[in-house]
Amino acid sequence: MNNSIDIEKTKNFLFELLEQQSETKSIEWLLQQKDKIEKEGSYLKFYMAFGQASRFFKKTLLKISENQKEFAYTLKEGFSPQTWDQLQTARSYLLLHFEEKEASSWVNALNKLFETADMHEQQSLYAALPIMPYQLEMKERAIEGLRTNISSVFDAVALNNPYPAEYFDERAWNQMVLKAIFMQRPLYQIQNADERANPTLAKILVDFAHERWAAGRTVMPELWRFVGPFINEENISDIEKVLQTGDPIQQKAALLACSSSDFAPAKKLIDQNPEMGNAVLNEEITWELIGEEFQYGK
Repeated sequence: MNNSIDIEKTKNFLFELLEQQSETKSIEWLLQQKDKIEKEGSYLKFYMAFGQASRFFKKTLLKISENQKEFAYTLKEGFSPQTWDQLQTARSYLLLHFEEKEASSWVNALNKLFETADMHEQQSLYAALPIMPYQLEMKERAIEGLRTNISSVFDAVALNNPYPAEYFDERAWNQMVLKAIFMQRPLYQIQNADERANPTLAKILVDFAHERWAAGRTVMPELWRFVGPFINEENISDIEKVLQTGDPIQQKAALLACSSSDFAPAKKLIDQNPEMGNAVLNEEITWELIGEEFQYGK
């Protein structure tokens, strides 16, 4: 079993969140199902409870205090239950009570559930990856989740989730980022993006930008985050082109990308655009702010 997370503490934490925000009859049902799953150790009991949870819990976003957010991070760095709703929290609580001594048995049981799950059930399962007991063994299933074109399911794997950065190899990681760009997902919600940046991805994204420009289309500004550390003689002209668009959000992204580069011409571009460049250097412009501006038009 993966020891990177304390399963018992996580169960208690999820129950505490639900108890504070759900109806008494819902909590009573949850405890009954938990007992049945624990006592009988039956995949069928777990499967049935997982599906029936929608009768007792709402798709209402959890209300999480700052202290609770911090505690979630002590359970697993990057664990972000503030993005979960009550129903998926209840399903995750039940999931943690379904135990198998052998990883293969547990994974087989989960795979059966994935194959029959509806959209919200899949979303719940993928979002729970970072708190599952056999995380490494779920990697292929996680990669499978990225093949969907349903944004809520894709987001459950790719966004606000520490799992991809921890377990994906470079190829799977790069494919995830590229698909997120294709689907116009908020890249700033990809965890540990800077730590997983790599030159292969940077080249893929520069080539992608060239294709978009050739078709007369724009490129989402967050793309340049993954290029910034690898700005060089070959692609500095692309950064210059972005700066010449006259679009403030694109210009901010280009200069913020330059700030993560050690390439002298990139540093020079910051100096040549002092007002926006100083805002970048003073951290008044961040990838999160750029992402929110692009996403919501802030």
